[in-house]
Amino acid sequence: MTSVWRLVRARWGRRLRSALRWWRGSLQVRVLTSTLTIGLVALALVFAYVGQRTADGLFRARLQQVLEESARSTQQAQNTFDSATATTGAEVQQLLSDVTSAQHNAGSGGREVFLLRAPGQAVSVQAGATATNAAYVDLISADLKTATSSGGQHWQSVALRAGGRLEPAVVVGQQVTVPVVGTYQLFFLYPLQAEQDRLDFLLRTLALGAGALVLLLGSTTWLVTRQTVLPVRRAAQVAERLANGQLTERMSVQGEDEMATLAQSFNEMAESLQDQIRRLEELSTLQRRFVSDVSHELRTPLTTVRMAGEVIHAARHDFEPSVKRSAELLSTQLDRFEDLLADLLEISRFDAGAAVLDAESRDVRDVVVRTVDASVPLAERKGTWISVVLPEQRVVADIDPRRVERILRNLVVNAIEHADGTPVEVTVAADQHAVAVTVRDKGVGMTAGEAQHVFDRFWRADPARARTTGGTGLGLAISLEDARLHGGWLEAWGRPGRGASFRLTLPRRAGIRLQSSPLELVPDETQEQAAPVAATRPRSDPAALPDWSDADQPAQEVR
Repeated sequence: MTSVWRLVRARWGRRLRSALRWWRGSLQVRVLTSTLTIGLVALALVFAYVGQRTADGLFRARLQQVLEESARSTQQAQNTFDSATATTGAEVQQLLSDVTSAQHNAGSGGREVFLLRAPGQAVSVQAGATATNAAYVDLISADLKTATSSGGQHWQSVALRAGGRLEPAVVVGQQVTVPVVGTYQLFFLYPLQAEQDRLDFLLRTLALGAGALVLLLGSTTWLVTRQTVLPVRRAAQVAERLANGQLTERMSVQGEDEMATLAQSFNEMAESLQDQIRRLEELSTLQRRFVSDVSHELRTPLTTVRMAGEVIHAARHDFEPSVKRSAELLSTQLDRFEDLLADLLEISRFDAGAAVLDAESRDVRDVVVRTVDASVPLAERKGTWISVVLPEQRVVADIDPRRVERILRNLVVNAIEHADGTPVEVTVAADQHAVAVTVRDKGVGMTAGEAQHVFDRFWRADPARARTTGGTGLGLAISLEDARLHGGWLEAWGRPGRGASFRLTLPRRAGIRLQSSPLELVPDETQEQAAPVAATRPRSDPAALPDWSDADQPAQEVR
């Protein structure tokens, strides 16, 4: 039973959530339901008020008529009793019967008449009660009889059963004096079904009118909201197509009303946006062409300057110390200039969409080891250990080895540069769909805001910080483009004083859409404190690991 109840509750819950989503997703439905709800509530209040006032009015009018008629009938009966000459019990009984029949025939609305002996009467002549319908005698309550005995006219509402249904009625009573036998109580039973039928007819008419009004209100609301919502929907569809790059889409302008003005304004806005986007595209094309042309044109003089610089650098030992230092600086800056030109050409290829992925099945572990080996001299100069954690099994993926090695080289060199002598950890892991490499340092770190801009071109967290590796400012930007070219992710996390972590996630096969990564981006500080660092490269000045005692903060990811 419990499982059945849960199933029913879950099914109705789904239907309720679906209806709620449908209600939230349509302005026309919300306006229509709100208008109908308010209209129904207002009509229900009016219906209740009018029905109650009408029922009270009909009852009061009929009651006044009944009281006046019963008072006249009672007076007529009393006059008949006063003029009667009956002296025996049989004569009195006949008199009672005659008066009852006469009052029944003289009344309106098919009233019933009852002549009942008043309570507490004790006389020598015996005479019974009379009634036009003895079945209704029980409708006269003891309270009404007691109230009537005190004198005056009294009435009471009752419900009588007729034709298998209960009908409203009212009983009116008053005392009369009968010759020989003393005081009797004369009661009149007036049915009010005719008034109830009129009230029911009126309520049915009101209900039909209310239903027609609700239908008219709903139709009017639907028509008005449709005239308002349809242009908005068309505007949303056109805006969506504009956002997808279909800049020639426009709204149709019909009429001269506010909606036509809206459509005209929307089209003018779209025209302005198209013009601005076209100009920006032309400017961007010119900029990319300029960067590409300048980069290519600089190669020829750079080659000449490089050849002259190499000659001067080779003969630097014969120069004076100041000239020798100038020759070394010239050679270093020429190397950096060549790297900058290469990066600019690579960026221009990405911008132009001309970058091509030369993928092949390779063991990612080999690429990681080769990258780390190439970074060992820099790590030794900086006094940094590089630890590498590799899986035992082969990690084969469809990658472009040159681009992946460039990504890892940028990450490892960047980590060494900012580690400030602390260890740098490189970890590789894989699952069925993806392979991931994390590069973790425990140096100066960066803020959450800086982690969001770390892949921007020529962006540096601290411009005053000295660099010793001669970076161009484009390495991480190119690495991000290389990762995207593979269909992968390149993400960054960092906290000031706690270091930084970069994670590269690549699909193992071309066409796989990444859903998760085999490695966590945010480092697990508990495990880092408990487990020793497995160093694979020595460093000249070991230092203790930093003490991280407080909990870490959420990661800031850049994809």
